[in-house]
Amino acid sequence: MKTSAAAFVAASIGFASAGAAFAMDDNPMVGGAPMFADKNIVENAVNSADHTTLVAAVKAAGLVETLASEGPFTVFAPTNAAFEALPAGTVETLLQPENKDMLTKVLTAHVVAGDIKAADLIKMIEDNGGTYNFTAVSGDALTAQLNDGNVYIIDENGNAAKVTIADVNQSNGVIHVVNSVLVPK
Repeated sequence: MKTSAAAFVAASIGFASAGAAFAMDDNPMVGGAPMFADKNIVENAVNSADHTTLVAAVKAAGLVETLASEGPFTVFAPTNAAFEALPAGTVETLLQPENKDMLTKVLTAHVVAGDIKAADLIKMIEDNGGTYNFTAVSGDALTAQLNDGNVYIIDENGNAAKVTIADVNQSNGVIHVVNSVLVPK
């Protein structure tokens, strides 16, 4: 899927939704809280009212120290609503101590090594003919695709998560908020 320069600009604007600017010093609000570029992923995420399930899951999986480390990481952060859309009982099951390995696999399927900004991801999609394939920290394959001016991250099962807020800059990477949970095989 080839897009024009005008579509590229429109996609960039759509990808940086909620009034987020591309300037490095400007960060969008997430979950009603300011996000600070000088704080790490964990320090910012705990303040978002839209990410309480994700934060609880990161704590249960023992990933706080990892996501607070130097990185850099790109995190596709599902909202509470994304977790609520999973089949009934899924989150509760994943949060049980005996399912820590499975929870870790699900969470690390949302993390990519490196600091991938919106403009860079869109360029990679454009340069690759409409999709860009990359690997999550979990080892799972992810595909980024541009559709109607929005970026979608697609997991190995074909589930698509739309990026709703892009370029939430962190001291150790970047967060892109997504509206669906990526499920590893």
